Amino acid sequence: MNCGELEPGKEVERMAKRSGQDKDLFFALDIGTRSIIGVVGRVEDERFQVLAIEKEEHGKRAMLDGQIEDIGQVAKVARRVTDRLEERLDCTLERVCVAAAGRALRTEKGSYTLEFPEVTHVTNDSIGRLESGAVAAAEAALGLGPDGRRRFYLVGYTVSSYQLDHYPMTTLRGHNGQLLEAEVVATFLPGEVVESLYSVMEAAGLEVASLTLEPIAALNAAIPADLRLLNLVLADIGAGTSDIAVCRDGAVVGYTMATIAGDEITEEIMRRYLVPFATAERMKTQLHEANVKYRDVLGMEHSVTGMQLRETIQQAAQNLAQEISQRVVALNGAPPSALFLAGGGSKLEGLRELVAEALEMDENRVALAGNNYEITAFSDEYDLNDPELATPLGIAVSAGLGLISDSYRIMLNGKPAKLFRSGSLTVLELLMMNGYSSPDLLGRTGKNLSVTVNGQRMLFRGEPATPCTLTLNGEEIAPSALVYAGDNIQFTPAVPGAPAQRTVKELLGADFVGGVTVNGRMADLDTRLNTGDQVVTSDHPIQSAPPAPPPPKQETQERQRPVRPESVPVTSPPLPRMAIRPAERPRQEPVRPAEQPKAAPPAGKPLTVVLNGRMLALPGKAEGGPYYVMDLLDHSGVDFEHLDRGVELKVNGAECAFTQELRSQDDVVIRYLEQ
Repeated sequence: MNCGELEPGKEVERMAKRSGQDKDLFFALDIGTRSIIGVVGRVEDERFQVLAIEKEEHGKRAMLDGQIEDIGQVAKVARRVTDRLEERLDCTLERVCVAAAGRALRTEKGSYTLEFPEVTHVTNDSIGRLESGAVAAAEAALGLGPDGRRRFYLVGYTVSSYQLDHYPMTTLRGHNGQLLEAEVVATFLPGEVVESLYSVMEAAGLEVASLTLEPIAALNAAIPADLRLLNLVLADIGAGTSDIAVCRDGAVVGYTMATIAGDEITEEIMRRYLVPFATAERMKTQLHEANVKYRDVLGMEHSVTGMQLRETIQQAAQNLAQEISQRVVALNGAPPSALFLAGGGSKLEGLRELVAEALEMDENRVALAGNNYEITAFSDEYDLNDPELATPLGIAVSAGLGLISDSYRIMLNGKPAKLFRSGSLTVLELLMMNGYSSPDLLGRTGKNLSVTVNGQRMLFRGEPATPCTLTLNGEEIAPSALVYAGDNIQFTPAVPGAPAQRTVKELLGADFVGGVTVNGRMADLDTRLNTGDQVVTSDHPIQSAPPAPPPPKQETQERQRPVRPESVPVTSPPLPRMAIRPAERPRQEPVRPAEQPKAAPPAGKPLTVVLNGRMLALPGKAEGGPYYVMDLLDHSGVDFEHLDRGVELKVNGAECAFTQELRSQDDVVIRYLEQ
């Protein structure tokens, strides 16, 4: 029963009784150019059992060539698909597995060697570090972008080969050796492609549980690992893109993509018959019919034969087949042993034969995907032998059977972090990739308040920031620390300090009874002061606003009404009662007076440290407190407002946190990491 068939009251009651998503229940969404397909199931006997499938087309062209254009529209469709799945299964779906389209993907190879001082038992941690190094090497081959920076998302990688002490191995886990080697094929996407996908899921009220690449997902469904010893190719033809994956010798050796797909066929029908996009989509599925009726944009009724339709799209279909064949040969080096066509675009009548002809292959070696789904998936309710299910089924199978390589899965505040990797990854880089900025780590002292009172500048300091808390696997660490597979980071941003605030009454004291002007205008005692204000006092109430006075001389200052900071060092002969005493240090904050002036806190001791190899003498803090590493940031030469690389943070050779207290003669390092 669909949710639309339930009475409103019963639907609310039923939703209230729904259980949450079990850990063993996997929910996959395929965000396609033309439609969104949702699949839900669980693993049974090492195969993925499909429990529910739902599909809905976009109401308008909210996506272009696999890239999300209208986030709000795509999120609405994703939410409707999710709602229907929840209704069918009577549970609330919260975590979703998704795949990014292959648009603008980059594939690179990388290798890495890990050598131990002696023969060592190979653990999962060792393998993770080995593969991490290989992926970092692959990413280094990407080069820099136009802005001199790299911002790529690692969406998946496949290990091409392992070697243990120069001997080829299919797996290293559990073996003993001294020299480990790995080669990987890693696939990356520009950050903006993945960010839009995350934005859609967030708008749909879903949390991304795993992310892979569409061709990787489709490959896991259409060509299981047991078949990859052969030279096989998968071409996943969607509406906007055609994603291609090549495997041989038991491994995936590369991915590529073409921005020509099913929409080109639809658009050709639109141009030829002057029909809307939706009508052209329908006509594309009726090529085998004897007579196809349609209404053009002028409202006139027409009919055309299936033969005429096939002739109309012949050239566009040949162009698609040629593009796919050229991409396959460029990536594989030659026509493969066999080729599978997947995706909704692969259903186009005659396309399979055209691809075989373009590759000069036997037609029997080019087939629609679907025959091999049963190796990894099954269903008691649905017929899964459909090439359009390659990607959504592959996303679910990849997550459910653990086929997604998530060696870089890192938890940030209890949720999987987004990892736009750039070689080795520091905590600082990870936090910034996930929306935090330097002020979140360092905190900002509240704004100071600077006013001039009777010609004397007075400075009131803002409140200090509440420092951030940053732990890695339960231990306080420095932001420059490296993160690895399975790490758990807890981060609470720093809280900015409150700005300094004073009213005229707080500045002059509760017993002030004279007159006062602020910036040449009469002011009452409740007037709040702003930085730059010029305050002038008088023993008698001021009847009219005098012009702004020139810089006062000493003899006139003695006749003006005084300011009463709690503690101001005396640097001149005693003045008449309540006269202003010039501050010895103009940046010292006067403490707000109560009924009786309070004694100033004792100044802290001066501190001398070595910063980046140079001696740095620091005066004692006015409030008497200690110095911390964060107090030296302004002296380091590092631009924390515009960080584009990692920062090394050490005290006496050991990594430290911003909040570490400093002692005399400490050797402090705050500098950019070498690239």
